[in-house]
Amino acid sequence: MNTGKESFLKEFGNDYGYPNAPFNVDQIIASQFKRLDVSNESLVYLDHAGSTLYSESQMEAVLKDLTTSVYGNPRILLCTINLRNSQSDASMATCDIVREARQQVLDHCKASPKDYKCIFTSGATAALKLVGEAFPWSSRSNFMYTMENHNSVLGIRENAYIDDAGHHGGGFRSTSSSIKVSQHLIQRRNQVRFPEEVPTGSTHNLFAFPSECNFSGVRFNLDLVNIIKEDAERILTGPSMLKGCWMVLIDAAKGCATKPPDLSKYPADFVVISFYKLFGYPTGLGALIVRSEAAKMLKKTYFSGGTVAASIADIDFVKRRDGIEEQFEDGTISFLSIASIRHGFKLLNTLTISAISRHTSLLSTYVRKQLLALRHENGAVVCMLYGGFSSEKLCNESGPIVTFNLKRPDGSWFGYREVEKLASLSRIQLRTGCFCNPGACAKYLGLSHLDLLSNIEAGHVCWDDYDIIHGKPTGAVRVSFGYMSTFEDAKKLIDFIVNSFVSLPHQSGQVHLPRSIPYSSEVKFYHEDFTELRSSLRL
Repeated sequence: MNTGKESFLKEFGNDYGYPNAPFNVDQIIASQFKRLDVSNESLVYLDHAGSTLYSESQMEAVLKDLTTSVYGNPRILLCTINLRNSQSDASMATCDIVREARQQVLDHCKASPKDYKCIFTSGATAALKLVGEAFPWSSRSNFMYTMENHNSVLGIRENAYIDDAGHHGGGFRSTSSSIKVSQHLIQRRNQVRFPEEVPTGSTHNLFAFPSECNFSGVRFNLDLVNIIKEDAERILTGPSMLKGCWMVLIDAAKGCATKPPDLSKYPADFVVISFYKLFGYPTGLGALIVRSEAAKMLKKTYFSGGTVAASIADIDFVKRRDGIEEQFEDGTISFLSIASIRHGFKLLNTLTISAISRHTSLLSTYVRKQLLALRHENGAVVCMLYGGFSSEKLCNESGPIVTFNLKRPDGSWFGYREVEKLASLSRIQLRTGCFCNPGACAKYLGLSHLDLLSNIEAGHVCWDDYDIIHGKPTGAVRVSFGYMSTFEDAKKLIDFIVNSFVSLPHQSGQVHLPRSIPYSSEVKFYHEDFTELRSSLRL
């Protein structure tokens, strides 16, 4: 064992590698992820915030299940109640699996089935879209959200626009003694027409925030749920239009993989999750966990097969189903994908979410400390970390994400695309850009509205190779850890950065310059698209 790992284990050994689980992380990698080590050329996968990896035993269990069981279309039955007098055993078997899957999703967030329901969707974005379309907006309603939110959350604004609801981006600050939200009214394409009368208690407002920021890895204080729902006026100081009934939405698509929200303590009205971020497979499946009382307030317009009890073709008559799940799951649910999630949950439950959270967080903490310590030969700082971390004190509630940019000895920036391309050549998979989170990107990179508009006018588009404009980075490098990540993965990342981007003096006294893609003298442009940048604008 090398001295680097010895020092790491001395500091983090009690929480690293699942010491209390049936298999440690090295055994998991060797038996479940052999595809990461092909022909002795190991691949370091550090994009678990984008999608984590499925295990071999998980997929073997899925294949065995599908090849030894017969699952029929469950739409002829109600999969939320116990019906045993069915003529279709195949459909009944599917209903049993779907009921079990719903309960597993609720259990993951400690949500009582008496208070919450699980609605399956095609993904986290579809779940957010459902909330936006069905929420009881009115001209008195307000939609408030933290600046650090995914575009899929910001898109809810479009639904609220239709009913002239107010829109506010929130700057969030949390200390051990207080929580404060500073409001910024969002500039609209058309002037807002606010009612003169004072809103009543029947006005419904929506507050949205992520359990974990997918840009920075910062975990939000879930006390915000209870404060918004019970005492919103304490932190939402402002005009009378901010009064009324406040409902809370948590985007847990990223956070659910390592620290799902505990709904027994923080009773949010809506929580969205994505299964491929939890255990890699299946893709194209997500869920909306909705509080039963909140679901009754949603206004569904469209109906489809399975969501109605009866309809008549040539007159305006439709009778909708009473069950919450049946009301909102249009068409045939993805029942074969739903059948596969139990195998993913089995894996997570074997390791335990708390152990996964500790394991992944300590790896990100290690990487942050190593990056903060890097210096060029002239003493210049190499790395700029994003997320409010400093060398003096690292946040204990950081998730398994490390986001950064790298600097040259003269203080200029390495482009994040340059870092990504060199990492790929070194068989390190990471992600760069703004990660569909324009608010966090602008906040941490210090991009003003003028900067954002200038980038748009320069003509750059999402996912292109232009990464710097006017000397400023317009995105960042993100590495993220999963339950199967190892110390060796983290160490290889640090070694790659040192060898590729840090200038060090040779023993002869000459300066060793890092290998690098030739620096272009051409202007480099921000790679986010017009829609994302427009969504980040606020006054």
